[in-house]
Parts: sequence; C-alpha cells; structure tokens
Amino acid sequence: MNTSIRRLLLTVIGAPAAALAVWALAVPVAGTALTVRMGSGTPTVGPVSVVAASLLAGLASWALLAVLERFTSRPSRIWTIIALVVLALSLFGPLGIAVGIAATLGLVLLHLVVGAVLVPGLARR
Repeated sequence: MNTSIRRLLLTVIGAPAAALAVWALAVPVAGTALTVRMGSGTPTVGPVSVVAASLLAGLASWALLAVLERFTSRPSRIWTIIALVVLALSLFGPLGIAVGIAATLGLVLLHLVVGAVLVPGLARR
C-alpha cells in the first residue's frame, strides 16, 4: 500500500480513536454526562455516536481533499482553510445544544481533538 494512502487511512481512523479516548475519559472515568437538547428529548452522546461522527468527518475531509487535489493548484492550503473554518463553525453545535457546562466542555473537546488529528494529518499530503 502506498505510504501516502496508509498515512491518510491512519489519520481517518485515528480521529475516531482519539475521540473515543476523550469520550472514555470524560464519561466513564470522570462521570460527565454528554447530554444534548434534541427536539423534545435530551439524549446522551454515546461511543457509537462519537465514532460515527468523527469517522464521517474524516471521510468527508479526505473526499474534499481528493477533489481539491484533482481540480486546484494549491489543494493543501485550500483544504486547510476550509477545514479550520468548518472546525470553528462546528464548535457552535455544542455551545447551542449541550446541557450544562461539563457537557459543553466535553463536546467542544471532542470536536477539537478530531480537528487536531484530521487537520495536520490530512493537510501534510
């Protein structure tokens, strides 16, 4: 397997792994309930949601990078700018739907950890 493809796969898999580690520290270890407001209920963010969301973010990021590599002359720079803007915007989600300060901080940390893995991992192509 090509080294570049291997690194990209490890990055895309590393984001959910890092997010799951943060979730494990925040929820079972620290006892934080990552509860959010959704419609008329308040579900708790579980490990499946954490892995699914971060894996989806990684795959979408990789797909965007592949498109930019095909059609632009500076794909890494353009991708990095888009990724940082999307990361910044994603932080408004927990700020608006999390129930309590601990849940807000936990969810913001999950977003930042996924970004911290994906941005440098995919931008160095």
